[in-house]
Amino acid sequence: MSPRSASVNEELRRRSRERLLQAAVELVSERGYDATTLGDIADRAGSARGLVSYYFPGKRQLLQSAVHRLMHRTLEEALEREPRSEDGRERMARAIDAILGLTRDQPVLMRQHMAGLLQAEGFVQCPEQRRLSELLGETVAAYGSTQVTADYPMLRALLMGAVYAALVPGVPMQVPVLRTELFKRYRLEWELGVPPDAGASGGTPGTDLSRFFETGPEPEDDQSK
Repeated sequence: MSPRSASVNEELRRRSRERLLQAAVELVSERGYDATTLGDIADRAGSARGLVSYYFPGKRQLLQSAVHRLMHRTLEEALEREPRSEDGRERMARAIDAILGLTRDQPVLMRQHMAGLLQAEGFVQCPEQRRLSELLGETVAAYGSTQVTADYPMLRALLMGAVYAALVPGVPMQVPVLRTELFKRYRLEWELGVPPDAGASGGTPGTDLSRFFETGPEPEDDQSK
């Protein structure tokens, strides 16, 4: 049997990383952050414990990458939902609703994510975080911004503030109230996006998160045949 090709090895590594990301969001959502160990995540992913350390410096960095993946895929799904729209105001409304909806549907994950951002390392610079930044930047540009480098950080800050306000223990604000303020800030009509009374998820993932992670059977290497 010939050694695997470089492309097959790369695909195997990508799938291993995907399984770890998926296992992290599933376990933290089920058990909470403190009750989830890296060993638990490796076991759920069907990976060796050492492989976790190969991809991620620690549990907090792994979870942050996993939640950034969940956020950017949720946002992507909302922006591409039928009927697909190129209208910048509609896309901004969908983006706001996607992040607020994710906060409503996955409070444990989002609360731990926000706590992680306040640690010394701050944002983890990973492919998932970069893709989320790209999508939000594209949303700001579609909305009509001529200064995306300045307006994107403001949108990010406003969304982060809304997430925090919705999740702060003891005195959480209601998502519709936060939506009203964000829509007012961006001069968006209430009926854009997915209003809270519309009965739709707004692109949020619900309980099954598997579609946001590209895992599956290991690829065959034609050199091994």
